[in-house]
Amino acid sequence: MNICIFGSGAIGSYIGALLMKNGIKVSLICRGEHLKAIQNKGLLMQSAETNTEYFCKPIATDDPNTLEKQDYIIVTLKAHSAALTANTLTPLFKDSTTVVSAVNGLPWWYFYKANNQYENMKLQSVDPKNLQWDYITPERSLGCVVYPAAEIKAPGHVYHIEGDRFPIGEPDGSKSIRVQGLSKILISSGLKSPVRKNIRADIWMKLWGNLAFNPISALTGETLEEIANNNKSCTIVKKMMLEGQAVAEALGINFPITLEKRIEGTRNVGAHKTSTLQDLELGRPMEIDALTKSVSEAGKIVNIPTPVIDKIYEKVKLKAIKAGCYINPNL
Repeated sequence: MNICIFGSGAIGSYIGALLMKNGIKVSLICRGEHLKAIQNKGLLMQSAETNTEYFCKPIATDDPNTLEKQDYIIVTLKAHSAALTANTLTPLFKDSTTVVSAVNGLPWWYFYKANNQYENMKLQSVDPKNLQWDYITPERSLGCVVYPAAEIKAPGHVYHIEGDRFPIGEPDGSKSIRVQGLSKILISSGLKSPVRKNIRADIWMKLWGNLAFNPISALTGETLEEIANNNKSCTIVKKMMLEGQAVAEALGINFPITLEKRIEGTRNVGAHKTSTLQDLELGRPMEIDALTKSVSEAGKIVNIPTPVIDKIYEKVKLKAIKAGCYINPNL
């Protein structure tokens, strides 16, 4: 069994270390100082949640052409990078290779096997050049939702903060051999990775909060707790989430909890900075298209207006551009 983690930053390195600990043959695609450190010294994974650490020496490279064909590829790139580099995965493909898109926001394959009038529509906000659709192809795809939080403490040193949920699912909702096989591997490696009949609902459940809290955090500098407790910020969040809920429901998604409960859950996370705010502060590209614009685009497809989402997106995009933290996906 060969599994490649494509884009092994914090989350990818964490997953890769868990798989290696379980005896899986793992290859990491990464770059820069992190790659050099893994190649020279190996990878140290520490977990604050389980109070454990594990050291391993996985295969690590920045050139997919040097690796064997893979059974599974788990893409853990940022959304903008995944949209622009899909063609570089092809040397890893054999006929049966499965690709798991562990990327934030609505996935590029969202309307594949949708079983509705929107079948095979494409989301330009997350796949503007159709590179993922054309090179990976939706037939290879499995969906997932990434809940673990991790960071790179130093090159070659990944620190798992908390979280072990990693639900996966087929676009058509079936319990295929490939999805059941990967689920068993991930579960035996230490992740809670059930096969979900409606992975789109799981994707929306996480996105429901991210589509609002992430851009608002970038605009205000507030933590999740501060946004939830700030009446002005939280009012905007609620408006955005209601618009997102309307879009999701028009696509056949039913949320199992109320908006208030979802916000309360985010409040309970505490003084945590969203990934979007962290990227802004560190001068890194921000995933605002995948987290916010994708919902607006989906709204246009189902004829649901999203005026507050659109306004906030334009504001945070402008801030990202000024900070040098926006990658134009159309270039």
